[in-house]
Amino acid sequence: MFEGYKVVFVEDDLPVRVSLTQTLELEGIAVLPCRSAEEALPHIQPGAQIIVITDVRLPGMDGRALLAHAQATDSSIPVILITAHGDVAMAVQSMRAGAYDFIEKPFAPERLVDVARRALDLRTLRHSADELRAQLQRASGIEAALLGQSPAMQQLRRQVLNLAGTSADVLIVGETGTGKELVARCLHDQSARRDRHFVAINCGGLPEALFESELFGHEPGSFTSAAKRRIGKIEYANGGSLLLDEIETMPVALQIKLLRVLQERRVERLGSNEELRVNVRFIAASKSDLKEQAGKGEFRSDLYYRLNIATLQLPPLRERREDIPLLFEHFVAQACARYERAAPELTPAKLRELMAHDWPGNVREIRNAADRFVLALDDLDPQAALQAVPNLPLAKQMDVIEKALIEQALRRAQGKVPAAMELLGTPRKTLYDKLNRHGIQLDAFR
Repeated sequence: MFEGYKVVFVEDDLPVRVSLTQTLELEGIAVLPCRSAEEALPHIQPGAQIIVITDVRLPGMDGRALLAHAQATDSSIPVILITAHGDVAMAVQSMRAGAYDFIEKPFAPERLVDVARRALDLRTLRHSADELRAQLQRASGIEAALLGQSPAMQQLRRQVLNLAGTSADVLIVGETGTGKELVARCLHDQSARRDRHFVAINCGGLPEALFESELFGHEPGSFTSAAKRRIGKIEYANGGSLLLDEIETMPVALQIKLLRVLQERRVERLGSNEELRVNVRFIAASKSDLKEQAGKGEFRSDLYYRLNIATLQLPPLRERREDIPLLFEHFVAQACARYERAAPELTPAKLRELMAHDWPGNVREIRNAADRFVLALDDLDPQAALQAVPNLPLAKQMDVIEKALIEQALRRAQGKVPAAMELLGTPRKTLYDKLNRHGIQLDAFR
């Protein structure tokens, strides 16, 4: 269960050391017995796949000094102290200093095994989170930004890379929280414009009275409060990219002026008679169907057809459920680093709950859920785990969940098949059959 992980057990009393070492080994836990803290020191290294169990009272370096050394070397290594009755107050102080737990003598062997298992669980989860963070840091380019291995996300990355090298304006369509601004930034970052400004403006967040000045700029005296010249967002983005988010909310009068800028590539500040040539890539984002709005007269059809040359359709999370575990673990790793918390265990029951949820808030909602998971706050709807994955036949539901569980085990096992077999309780041939059926590549987890 804890393949590759060991207990560094420090005890100077030989009979006790031998007895407790055998107790742990009989439970399938690997042990490195040490007769002194000094003997244990070489095993305590940054990233070591170990936990430490040590008696407090030792000849030479004592257990508290060993705890301090482990904390200074790698504070994520759990350290358990074994104390005499009179040392309990001191042990509590040691826990405040970073010890994982303490065991008071005399104790039942089952107590030692239970605490060791919990500490090993924590260590494996922390190590998995560290590995995930390292993998994400090693990832480069667009795959590090637009996470997901579903066919929809692979196609989206290909489309972004295909369009990034062109000067074509792009329309991004997707529900709230699907990452429209992130995709816009990827288009900019993967283009030759990456060294120039990326400017984002929320068309729904500006009062109509200020919108024209914000977009086009103004000259001094062009209106009552215009005391000095203002460079508008379009001019400021010259040579770079301009994101017009929630473009469906742009006032119709301004849509006419924007259409002219798109066609002529010239902009005129309010109060000026001079037209300025601009080289800007316009990226529009909308959560609404602009064609439908144009049919209702709520959006100019000529602007819609001008923007609709290159369109990126972002899939909602419920249509790419196979990406849910990866996204959730990614945001959990970020939350652990941000809140300085250890990653809680992502159990199969929790994973089923995540897969069953419909995620109306999409990626933004799953990030929020990951934060709450790390902070041990309220879970998702408790009934969600009891429901089937909606809108899919039963066989497909089972396939989606089975694939997610296998991929989660492979991530925790770092792509090692024997470890994944143990986590899943699955024979080798069965696991390989399922890898082939689901098209899972082991190299992606190593």
